[in-house]
Amino acid sequence: MSSPRRAHWGLLALLYFLPLGWSQAAVQGQTQTENTPEVTRILFVFDASNSMNAFWGRRRKWDVARELLSASLDSLYGIEGLELGLRVYGHGTKHVQGKQDCDDTELVVPIGPGRNLIIQQELKKLKAQGTTPIARSLLAAADDFAATSGPGKNVILLITDGIEACDEDPCAVSRALQAQGVTIKPFIIGIGLEEKYQDTFQCVGRYFDASKPEVFGEVLNIVIDQAIHRTTAQLDLFNTKGEPTQTNLPFEFIEKSSGHPVLQAVHTMNSASVPDTLSLNPVPRYDLVVHTLPPVVKEDLILTPRIHNHIEVDAPTGFLDLSTSQPRSALNQTHVRVTATEGESCTLVHTQKVGTRQRYLCGTYDLEFATLPPVKVEGVTIGDGRIVPVAISEPGSLRLNTRGMGYGGIFLETEAGRKLVVPFDGQDPSGQYDLQPGRYVVLFRAKRAPQTDLSVTHPLTLRSGGIHNIDL
Repeated sequence: MSSPRRAHWGLLALLYFLPLGWSQAAVQGQTQTENTPEVTRILFVFDASNSMNAFWGRRRKWDVARELLSASLDSLYGIEGLELGLRVYGHGTKHVQGKQDCDDTELVVPIGPGRNLIIQQELKKLKAQGTTPIARSLLAAADDFAATSGPGKNVILLITDGIEACDEDPCAVSRALQAQGVTIKPFIIGIGLEEKYQDTFQCVGRYFDASKPEVFGEVLNIVIDQAIHRTTAQLDLFNTKGEPTQTNLPFEFIEKSSGHPVLQAVHTMNSASVPDTLSLNPVPRYDLVVHTLPPVVKEDLILTPRIHNHIEVDAPTGFLDLSTSQPRSALNQTHVRVTATEGESCTLVHTQKVGTRQRYLCGTYDLEFATLPPVKVEGVTIGDGRIVPVAISEPGSLRLNTRGMGYGGIFLETEAGRKLVVPFDGQDPSGQYDLQPGRYVVLFRAKRAPQTDLSVTHPLTLRSGGIHNIDL
């Protein structure tokens, strides 16, 4: 296997020459009549690099992969609307260290109907001996599909045991092919690929790990089946009445084994008020996260291949409305932040600003307004579809002038005694303080004052919206 190299971004310049006409097949395919089956074109891009001669179990990777691909082709005879082709790389030039042939990629069998036997015959003739020009092979695939005619679905199935060896960027090529409508996202089967290299294919397409020879045939059949028959799903987000009416929530499907997010999107209802259809790989197990506040997690999801799967999640939501807390006076509270925690667990859920409305999962929350002093509102229940307004008293304003630096603080008078709200730490505390209504005491001793009895106290009662001036 060739060692990984830094991607050569200069290849991106080539992508501008991809003809726009290649996307016509995808557009025209939407106009097919129901009586005409959609043409599915599968181009096998097969790795014939020298590393395929390595032993895999008791046999060479090359022999196992050729035989199992050939056997899979037997099951594809007579499928209406299916066209196949074979592109091979690494078979033409023997690999010599430092002199690899990065143009060693060839369309051995052009895409067309009834090519099963021809591909099987060509596989027997091939020899694995060269390098791994994956990016150039994917780029050349655009021409392979362009040579076909009519609408249809174009699929690349890459079978490889190594990563890009020619300093080019398969991810950029794959994105360009999909953006132009040339192909759907490629399928990649990794043959005994080292785990540290598997992540490099996540951006290229849907990656499948064939870690053992006995797994390869099973994975190959599943991938081919997916290419021909879509596995779809819809995410039904239920309210408290069991109705799938919740929408506009971010969500992600995470492949459980790798931890990689394979689909990140915002839930959408289509024009028929039904959740949009999602195309997913049915092979892995998934964890689903619906990003409500707090999030809803559904673990170990298993999709059934070749059908439309319904994934049901309870996600009833309502709204916490803090806009009614807008001040009526010149004092502006929109900078005040409010933390929402789950009532029983005290887990932080979200920090919301006064003056906003935010969507939460139905439940009971405790709120804390970051005012002076902080104000707690406990047991706020948010119901399904409800808008729950929460407001606190408008603050008053204390304008303090101490004429210099000093120590002390502003204390709130409570039934339990005086509570320090604003400490003075030796700097000049002069300024404006927006304080919640209540009875306060200002305690101050100038930094230059040499005696304790030179401390000054000043009681005051601050009303909502009021202004109080103290000049010490």
